Amino acid sequence: MVRVVRFHETGGPDVLRYEDVPVRSPAADEVRIRVDAIGLNRAEVDFRRGTYVERPVLPAGLGTEAAGEVVEVGSAVDRWQPGDAICVLPAFSPNDYSVYAEETVVPAAALVARPDGVDAITGAALWMPYLTVYGMVQEVVRVRPGDSVVVTAATNSIGMAAMQVLRHLGAVPIATASSAAHTGALEAAGAAAVLVEGADVVGQIRSLTGGRGADVVLDANGGPQVEQLVRSCAAGAAVIVHGGLSRQPTPLPAGGSVPVWLRRYRVRETIGDAGALHRAQHFIRAGLAAGALAPLVDRVFDFDDIRAAHAYVDSSERGPGKPVVRVGRAPSPEQ
Repeated sequence: MVRVVRFHETGGPDVLRYEDVPVRSPAADEVRIRVDAIGLNRAEVDFRRGTYVERPVLPAGLGTEAAGEVVEVGSAVDRWQPGDAICVLPAFSPNDYSVYAEETVVPAAALVARPDGVDAITGAALWMPYLTVYGMVQEVVRVRPGDSVVVTAATNSIGMAAMQVLRHLGAVPIATASSAAHTGALEAAGAAAVLVEGADVVGQIRSLTGGRGADVVLDANGGPQVEQLVRSCAAGAAVIVHGGLSRQPTPLPAGGSVPVWLRRYRVRETIGDAGALHRAQHFIRAGLAAGALAPLVDRVFDFDDIRAAHAYVDSSERGPGKPVVRVGRAPSPEQ
């Protein structure tokens, strides 16, 4: 029997409960893993509330991103062996598998080897942000050196990863944030400029780009602000909406706007494409080895504090980077 976190009704963090359940043996194409750390995402807050793109099938588990060790492999799995240090990618529906657990079963296809020298806490914060950014700036569009790229809600884990990736590519990252409190952290990650959301976004972006406008926008908010972002772009730019933090409908740009390509993106586009995932892994591992990419862990919670962790993910107190849950004896990165 192992402890897992599940919920039997949608609602706030108080609906989360610990349960002792048996862990089944993996099917042919699955693996059983020990979970050492869990990467937290706002999507899990929405799933718990019942406001995610998928409705939870109750009782429901949570989580699609983790780091740990292989315990047992299915009969058709030849890539992994017990004892392998791995990371779990968000490659499946939370209604099918979950990682908020001491041990769990996941598809073998959702695993990648943990890079050498990367501990479990950092490994749980690594793949989703960088895969998301890589997919947008190298697969959906090809960001070039010198391109001006606006990144909204840039203090979250994807935004901070974007600062590093864009700096590595030679682009000019322009970050937006809800306040100026994290300007220093964003600039340290690579931001050429930091704008406070709610101000004259169009005017500020056009001023920073010499009147030309942004070449690419990576937007985590969605909602009505997208129209302003489109108006801040150069002709032929791309606006990629990869989140819905505003929780409002995203309108199409009004008539008379500059010609801009507007599209949505989800990280499963990259994870589900074998070629794109292969390229992404090489890009990310090379960036880690060169020191150009360094996952930023915001705060580490213990597994016993999962309700507090969920409240933090949905609060205005969040710092830059990704919150992570430590399971068992996984050490913090500084230890």
